[in-house]
Amino acid sequence: MQFLNGLLNLTGSLPWWAYVVATIFFAQITIAAVTLYLHRSQAHLSLDIHPALAHFFRLWLWLFTGMSTREWVAIHRKHHAKCETEEDPHSPRFFGIKKVFFQGAELYRSEAANADTIERYSHGTPNDWLENKVYNGKFPNLGIYISMALMIALFGPIGLTMWAILMVWIPLHAAGGINGIGHYWGYRNYESPDDSTNMYPWAFWIGGEELHNNHHAYPSSAKFSIKPWEFDIGWMYIRILETIGLAKVKKTAPQPVIDTQKSHIDMDTLRAVIRSKMHVMSDYANQVIKPVLKEECSKDTSRSDLLKKAKHALIRESSRMKPRHTAQLTNVLHSNARLKLVYHSRQQLLEIWERTYANQEKLLQALREWCQFAEQSGIKALQEFAASLRGYSLQPQQAA
Repeated sequence: MQFLNGLLNLTGSLPWWAYVVATIFFAQITIAAVTLYLHRSQAHLSLDIHPALAHFFRLWLWLFTGMSTREWVAIHRKHHAKCETEEDPHSPRFFGIKKVFFQGAELYRSEAANADTIERYSHGTPNDWLENKVYNGKFPNLGIYISMALMIALFGPIGLTMWAILMVWIPLHAAGGINGIGHYWGYRNYESPDDSTNMYPWAFWIGGEELHNNHHAYPSSAKFSIKPWEFDIGWMYIRILETIGLAKVKKTAPQPVIDTQKSHIDMDTLRAVIRSKMHVMSDYANQVIKPVLKEECSKDTSRSDLLKKAKHALIRESSRMKPRHTAQLTNVLHSNARLKLVYHSRQQLLEIWERTYANQEKLLQALREWCQFAEQSGIKALQEFAASLRGYSLQPQQAA
């Protein structure tokens, strides 16, 4: 009766750690299928995957998640289009972190039943015989029952436990972790209008998806890591697949270059600034607002605690302001002229992206006027930032 031990353990001598390694390995394949195929390739079109590998990922997802490419992509695209609104399929801001974390899979299934969502946001996803007759056929859950049988056949009774772990891996880490914690707790490189955060380094095992704020800042980038110390394991997979000809990167986040010799703002400067909004605003917070705030705290020690509490309010997007932030901001702007100036300069800089201009020349003039105002402000940090903005240019897109 040794065959009851599973085809991979006919001798009955397979060590316990082999089952653990196998479960982790299978889970990583599932995560790779989600982040590389569903997310970066299908939803955001930032990555081309070889058809053979794409078909493997589709089959694997059918077997170990039961998820449909069409449904997953549509729901994710709607999440970006309606982020942090009542129409967002899984926003902790509206549903609450507890519900999104523990019932994220239920929210996914509920939105998947919305025919309008699927019709509106699923364009470009596979529409072949396999997708329509097998993966989304009369028995869409057939795949997970096949995978259960395969796991038991390969590993014996413990294969059922391994299969159960694989079944909850995506609902727990993706639906709950990324959609929940990734919009609730963590650090932010960019002050995007949504609540996205980076969970790194606590969740590197979920394919790089833990760098969620980076992704929301540049959704069409195939690479999620931005800072030198961030690690996107999904990007590592992509580089390996590129090397063997199974993937091709279409787009990564813009990497602005500052030419210190450049003093004239031209169309190249404008294009670099427009495409690099998140970089620019992050630099403004770090190079202007925070240094000026530090200076003001050192000048007025009696009010330093009050000023420090207003740090987040000074750099936070208005859509993410809570009543206490608004109160802190109002107090500081009324009592500190230098912070008021750099804050309003920030808002005027944001208007360059948000306002509608008749043509690019008008937009270019607006940027020139902003830099001129900043350089005449008398605030050293603001003057230096304006000088660096004049040198902005875009380096050629490259997978690096």
